[in-house]
Amino acid sequence: MTARNLLLQAPPYPVEQALTRLGESLRTARIRRNFTIDEVAKKIGTGRRAVMDAEKGKASSGVGIYIALLWVYGLLSQLNDVANPAKDEQGLTLLASKEKTRARKSGKLEPTAPCSPSAMT
Repeated sequence: MTARNLLLQAPPYPVEQALTRLGESLRTARIRRNFTIDEVAKKIGTGRRAVMDAEKGKASSGVGIYIALLWVYGLLSQLNDVANPAKDEQGLTLLASKEKTRARKSGKLEPTAPCSPSAMT
């Protein structure tokens, strides 16, 4: 029995909406550049069905197809900010809260007053 990928069958609504918007944006970029689906598919080395599915925002389309389409349209640099660790405010906050704090400053121990021999008995 094979396991079914529920993400492909019924992705969470925000995921579905994001994929739809991305697909629509890719389609708009293609049309503005006067490329046909066949031309774009040839440039990225895939079939026209893969391009059409990506433009529809299908969850089953591989991330490589989406990234290759961004590359063909000259939009790949915009991908640099996606999941950028330096801009992940929530992740940075969580990291800062988990950092260990030292009980005392590192370095030498503070000197104490010398003990007299009579104090030791």
